[in-house]
Amino acid sequence: MELILIRHGLPEVEVNEDGTPADPALSAEGRVQADKLAVWMARSGIDRIYSSPMQRALQTSEPLAATLSLPVEVIDAVAEFDRDEGSYVPLEVIKETDPERYRAVVSYDTDARFESFQSAVVGALSQVADSNRGKRVAVACHGGVINVWAAHVIGLAPKLFFNPYYTSVNRFLIAGSGERSVVTLNDRAHLLEHG
Repeated sequence: MELILIRHGLPEVEVNEDGTPADPALSAEGRVQADKLAVWMARSGIDRIYSSPMQRALQTSEPLAATLSLPVEVIDAVAEFDRDEGSYVPLEVIKETDPERYRAVVSYDTDARFESFQSAVVGALSQVADSNRGKRVAVACHGGVINVWAAHVIGLAPKLFFNPYYTSVNRFLIAGSGERSVVTLNDRAHLLEHG
C-alpha cells in the first residue's frame, strides 16, 4: 500500500494568553496551497483520506476530499506533538525572531516524551496501513508526525531531522510483509507548477 503523509498548509499565528491550546486555522496562503494540492493530488487515485483533528490539517484535507468525493476520517494520534501548547507560530518565523526558542523546539526530540509521540504515531499509521492493504491513502498531518514516521521507516531515533514544506507530499510504500520504504520526501511540485 502507499501511505501519503501531507503536511498542512501555512496556518495563522495564534497566541492564547490564557494558555488554552492553540489550534489555528489556515491562513489565506495556506488555503491556496491546499487548493493547489487538491488539484494535483486528484490525479493520484486516492482511496481514503485521513486527517489529524487539528484545524490546519482538517482544512488542508477538505479541498482534496471535496474533489474526490471522499470523507475525511480523523485520527487523533497524528495530531502534532505540541498540540497542547498555548501558541502556534510557524517554525520559520520562530527561527528568524527567536533563535533560542527555535533551538528549544527542534531539540524536542531529546525529550523522553518524543519517544512516546513516535510510538503513538507509528502505531496509528501502522493500523492505517494494515486496514488499507493494496490501497493508496492520504493523511493530512504535521511536520513532527512526518519526521517521526520517516525516522522510523529509515531506522533513525525519533527526531526532527528535516523541515517539511507546507502541503508537501511525503510518500511511503508498505509491503504486505510489513517492509517499509521511502518513495519521496518534501515533494511540492503542485506549488511549483502553479507559480
